[in-house]
Amino acid sequence: MSATQNRAAANLAVVGGIYEAFGRGDIDFTLDQVADDCAWESWLDNHGQKAGIPPMTPRHGRAGVAEFFAYVATMEIQDFQVLDMLASDRQVVVEVQISIALPGGGSVTDEELHLYSLDDAGRISRMRHYVDTAKQIKAYGLG
Repeated sequence: MSATQNRAAANLAVVGGIYEAFGRGDIDFTLDQVADDCAWESWLDNHGQKAGIPPMTPRHGRAGVAEFFAYVATMEIQDFQVLDMLASDRQVVVEVQISIALPGGGSVTDEELHLYSLDDAGRISRMRHYVDTAKQIKAYGLG
């Protein structure tokens, strides 16, 4: 196996472990996988952020990621399925299906892509949620 394949497999194991930990409610495990300078929801231009979708707020470092998961804890996740995961030597993409009841009374079912970038130490250095922005804005009552 080449170094690139080894790195891709290692990255896949890190991100897969994050989803397993999420299923157990073990957010501390996830925070241990995050780089100190992690850019969570780091976008140049994002309509969801401009509209104010709460989970798409840009956050930084472990404290920011902890803040993200504190918000997620206010949601009622009715269904969450990892459909597939693809990895390279620097990124992992995860296809998920999710149904949630939102704290403000709305609800949404969506298919999302979660894109993780990993640094040389195998820690999450950036994460982005790719969602149906129009559907999310409507569910949050923002549009």
